[in-house]
Amino acid sequence: MLYELRIYHCPPGRLPDLLKRFDTITLGIWKRHGIEQAGFWTTVVGESNQTLHYLLKWESLADREKKWNAFQADQEWITKRAETERNGPIVARVENYILQPTAFSAVK
Repeated sequence: MLYELRIYHCPPGRLPDLLKRFDTITLGIWKRHGIEQAGFWTTVVGESNQTLHYLLKWESLADREKKWNAFQADQEWITKRAETERNGPIVARVENYILQPTAFSAVK
């Protein structure tokens, strides 16, 4: 099992818009494509409270490539994303890491 850590840095004041998009749009489209999330977090104490951290679970890099590419090409996603960014981008920068659990990790 691999995990993908994605960190979205939002422009000031746009985090609520990003959270709403995940809650009402993105998660449903992910479900259709078989994309499984392992959790979402916002920052309480840290460098910025305008960030969203989340983990996705993948069987392999090939599994990720197949499902993520299908999601990115999904016409509903393309349309809804554009609608949610009508007043400007809601994500300024994305960090992305593919993580492999260690032998002693509680998460496998």
